[in-house]
Amino acid sequence: MNEQPKPTSERHVPVLRDRCINLLAPGFDAARQQGKAPIVIDATLGMGGHSEAMLQRFPDLHLIGIDRDEEALALAGERLAPFSARTDLVHAVYDEIPEVLADLGVTEISGVLMDLGVSSLQLDERERGFAYSFDAPLDMRMDTSRGQTAADVVNTYSEDELVRIIRKWGEEKFAGRIANRIVAARGEKPFTTTGELVEQIRSVVPAGAAKSGGHPAKRTFQALRIEVNEELDVLERAVPAAVDALAMGGRIVVMSYHSLEDKIVKGVLQGRSKSSAPLGFPVELDEHKPELKILTKGTEVPTAVEIAENPRAASARLRAAERIRVRRAA
Repeated sequence: MNEQPKPTSERHVPVLRDRCINLLAPGFDAARQQGKAPIVIDATLGMGGHSEAMLQRFPDLHLIGIDRDEEALALAGERLAPFSARTDLVHAVYDEIPEVLADLGVTEISGVLMDLGVSSLQLDERERGFAYSFDAPLDMRMDTSRGQTAADVVNTYSEDELVRIIRKWGEEKFAGRIANRIVAARGEKPFTTTGELVEQIRSVVPAGAAKSGGHPAKRTFQALRIEVNEELDVLERAVPAAVDALAMGGRIVVMSYHSLEDKIVKGVLQGRSKSSAPLGFPVELDEHKPELKILTKGTEVPTAVEIAENPRAASARLRAAERIRVRRAA
């Protein structure tokens, strides 16, 4: 007998939901004080958990949900159906925020939420190939309608290219051994499944490394996922675009899950929260003044209670900022 799939709300517990919404709420108040209805972008909609909570809590809120994953968009659409009059769900990558807003005729927003990395849906759907814990096609595309797969990467990249991405994106110290093994193995038979790749990685990563670094394939899978989806390139474009779209008093909240993501987010938010006046400049002109105020002390991490509610929150790192100065035309 086939089991019915669980409702989306039961399959997905949003990471740091209440904390994120509480940080965004003053941005919605700022819009109301300006006589405008608040608009928020959920730039990584996923299964819609954060969006559902925001729409329930704020009856005047309009939500723009963006996701590159068509399956996630469909599931989120079902979950958010009761709020359809207040939502626009868009199939796009989140660095396309300016184009999405232009298409919708929106000039500025009251808040933006980014929950980075791989989604619960992508991890749980075995056939997507994101997880190293079970055998599946070696895919890892967040948008299955386009682009190269992880199999394309491991079967066609040169050994030097594999070393580079596994070391850079996966921060894997055994990158050389792993890349060498991949190239040797694919010469006999191209990789098609996650299980085949895990087997080859296990053969060259010392067993003792798992005690401190977790599963031996963890870092390589992260590297392949980032490469396939161009995640860090997208993030480098997306955070500035999101900040540029914020209205006065609007807020940006970003959750990242590894140091490479957090470094990019930190760089943009801190850079925009400092004076841009040249060193030794006698007067700080208006255009040099900071445009953002940082709302979090460094990176905020989940509490034990939040991790107990959702174990996937364990590695989350949260940063937030508020627009405090009107953008000036270039």
